[in-house]
Amino acid sequence: MWRVRFTRSKLYVFSIFANTHLKAMHLKPTQYQNPIFGTVGTTTKTIAITNPLNICFPFQLSSFCTSNIDFPSESKVETFDNDDDNGEDSEDFDGNSVNGLSLSNEGVTQDVKVIMDLIHETGSNYVEMKNKLEQCGVKVSSELVVEVLSRVRNDWEVAFTFFSWAGKQPNYAHSLREYHSMISILGKMRKFDTAWALIDEMRGGRAGPCLVTPQTLLIMIRRYCAVHDVGRAINTFYAYKKFKFVVGIEEFQSLLSALCRYKNVQDAEHLMFCNRDVFPFNTKSFNIILNGWCNMIGSPREAERVWREMSKRGVRHDVVSYSSVMTCYSKSSNLYKVLKLFSQMKLMGIEPDRKVYNAVIHALAKARHVKEAINLLKTMEEKGIAPTVVTYNSLIKPLCKALKIDEARQVFDEMLQRGLSPTIPTYHAFFRITRNGEEVFELLEKMRNMGCQPSNDTYILLIRKFSRWCQFDNVFKLWNEMTEKGVGHDRSSYIVLIHGLFLNGKLDEAYKYYMEMKEKQLLPEPRTDEMLKTWVSSKQLAERKMADLKNNQLLDNQLDNQIRVESKKFDQEKDFLKQPETRRVVRERGFSFWEQ
Repeated sequence: MWRVRFTRSKLYVFSIFANTHLKAMHLKPTQYQNPIFGTVGTTTKTIAITNPLNICFPFQLSSFCTSNIDFPSESKVETFDNDDDNGEDSEDFDGNSVNGLSLSNEGVTQDVKVIMDLIHETGSNYVEMKNKLEQCGVKVSSELVVEVLSRVRNDWEVAFTFFSWAGKQPNYAHSLREYHSMISILGKMRKFDTAWALIDEMRGGRAGPCLVTPQTLLIMIRRYCAVHDVGRAINTFYAYKKFKFVVGIEEFQSLLSALCRYKNVQDAEHLMFCNRDVFPFNTKSFNIILNGWCNMIGSPREAERVWREMSKRGVRHDVVSYSSVMTCYSKSSNLYKVLKLFSQMKLMGIEPDRKVYNAVIHALAKARHVKEAINLLKTMEEKGIAPTVVTYNSLIKPLCKALKIDEARQVFDEMLQRGLSPTIPTYHAFFRITRNGEEVFELLEKMRNMGCQPSNDTYILLIRKFSRWCQFDNVFKLWNEMTEKGVGHDRSSYIVLIHGLFLNGKLDEAYKYYMEMKEKQLLPEPRTDEMLKTWVSSKQLAERKMADLKNNQLLDNQLDNQIRVESKKFDQEKDFLKQPETRRVVRERGFSFWEQ
């Protein structure tokens, strides 16, 4: 009975929300061609679109050919305000984008190609690489260095060899941008001592200018937070004073944000309370902690505790507070609480922003209230808040997940009509519902033609999918393509490939890539490490047993031969004894004698 009442109350709240906030739109549609799906879509405005493509991607509703194998994945957090999938380096490393930089001239593009070919030829022979770099005749520039570093960011030794060589070339000196790129790479690979040596080099000594900025130290803080070394992250924060930088509330909030970004939320909250006398509580500091529990950890219970703590301490909830909690409830499919908070914030006189609308739209779409979600998008636009790609992704993702392909197409059509370019998460939603390799590669090609280059996350998603389908020709095709396109193999891609090979019985190949991963000093996932070490020890034990068995078999063969020889000799003697004695008799002078 209680369950029935609770369900009715949810429907009642939803009906109030629908009557209050969602307006039915009666608009005259305009048709246009979808460059991805080749379908005819409808829109409410007439906008001329030049379509360079006339191709069709035929999605059909059908069951997927997948297995129940559980593949590991990097713990990524679904967010509505940061939907670009740039990865963890996006704020630290300017050259991180797999799209590459907009190179200013053909000469720089050609020089980048020359250096990348040279790096691929020499492999891990860094002495040979350095000698060939000296002879390559390439003119070094800031643009060239950043682009090359972006392409080799997953191999710190190659990156550092190139960086050191470039710094010694005439008429060139590393700028802040190149130093930050290299420090970010070193920090990602846990080469913190080398990173600090570069920072010391940036200080310039007595004569040269000091290039160290607060952003330099913030990169180190983020890298320490990424490996959960909270102590060193805090020590780096206190090093601001050593470099004579101002340490204020904004710098402290940057530290809290870095801690929360990499799921050190409990440490960040403890640090905030311990420093309340130096850095007084305010809404922004609490919002950082609240967002950490909501969107990094994904714990509604902890989010509610922090929400109550804000009220208890007299810290005002603002639109960011509401958007964080509503996003958390939206991801946990709690539509009732999302709508309740949405109504509450309006009663409090707090105007919803784009993130709040995105959260509500996502919650409605996940609950399969597609019509209401689209109507809310229209209402959002009426209030002067233009929907972005993130808004449309908030609709497309749950629709694809629910296999509502037609509705997802319609939303995609409208997004294109508005002149918004699909992003990597948009394509990921459609990749997840592809059914075979032909559809995957067709969509991949269209993705590139639309100017959106696949990222590491794209390749990881597809490698995992093909591994589940046991299509390892396509797996290695993508693996080689990553190198060709300058994406590079990072820790996550190795882990997914190794697990895919191992769980499909390709143990020797899995071990080969495991050793390659270790040679690049990429830290294996504990489960991967344990899994392969167990297999290697079992294999060695089996080989020892086989060797013992072969030795025993050899001894048995020798014994058998010896027995056969002895048996044959014995048989000959036995046969001789069995034979009757035969002697000839000779006669001489009337007498018989035995023949001598």
